[in-house]
Amino acid sequence: MYVVTNRIKMKKGYAEKLAPMFTKGGALQEMKGFIKVETWNMQDIDDNDELHVNMWWEELEDFEAWKTSDAFKQAHSRGGDSNKDKGESPMLGSEIAIAKVETTIDPK
Repeated sequence: MYVVTNRIKMKKGYAEKLAPMFTKGGALQEMKGFIKVETWNMQDIDDNDELHVNMWWEELEDFEAWKTSDAFKQAHSRGGDSNKDKGESPMLGSEIAIAKVETTIDPK
C-alpha cells in the first residue's frame, strides 16, 4: 500500500475552507486500487496554512494511472471552481511526497 501526500501551502484561513473540495465523491472512487483520501489541516504554522491531501493506493501504478487519467485532468481543471474569478489563487505552492506503508497496527 502507498500513501501519496500533496502538501499544499496556502494563504492563512483557507485550509479549512478548501479541504472539502478534495474529498468530494467522483471518478476517483472508481479508480482501480484507490483506497481513500484524507485531508489534514496542519497545526502550529504561523505564516500560512498547510493542507496535506493524503491518498491511499493499493499500488503505486494505480496512483500513476489516476494521475494520467482524463478524470484527474477534469478534477484539477478550474472550470467548475466558483472561486476562479474572485482574484488571485490562495495557493502558495505544493509538494508531493510518496510513501510505501511498511507496517500498521489496528485496534483490537
